[in-house]
Formats: sequence, structure tokens, C-alpha cells
Amino acid sequence: MAKVVVTIKIMPASPEVNLEALKEKALKEITDFNDNKETKDSIEPIAFGLKAINIIFVMEEAKGSPDPVAEKISAFEEVNSAEITDVRRAIG
Repeated sequence: MAKVVVTIKIMPASPEVNLEALKEKALKEITDFNDNKETKDSIEPIAFGLKAINIIFVMEEAKGSPDPVAEKISAFEEVNSAEITDVRRAIG
């Protein structure tokens, strides 16, 4: 089966949230869901000091929807929202 590249955008509950700790916690959930360590992350400034975490990861298409991992990350108390913003089939 093909591989899929997924982007998840995580919005913290406030500007005071420790983004590094939140990123590590989210990466652990993604690794537990996917068993694949191919990830890339970035911090995106939003407004008024608030920043979002964007994590791109690769998963097997046979795994199905990446929505369960977004739901688990959304449940973290320091997260306002976590949504899948992009899903693409990998070429090559």
C-alpha cells in the first residue's frame, strides 16, 4: 500500500503553554498511533503571542484515517484544538 503524508495543526489553550513539552507529548501520541518516526515539526506564529505547532508525519494508507490521533491530542488539557489540515498520498 501507499504511504500518506499527514499534517496536524495543534493550537495551545494559551500563549503560556510550554510548546516544547506539548510537542513532545503530541509526537509520542503520533508514534504510538503510527509506529513510524518520520516526522517534521514547526512553530507557526498566529497572533498576540499565540503560536501553533504543525507536525507532519508519514503513515501507511492501510492504517485508515488519522482522525483518532487528532482526537487524542485534542483531549490534552493544554490544547485548544488539534485538526488534520492536510492528507496527501506520497509519491515514490
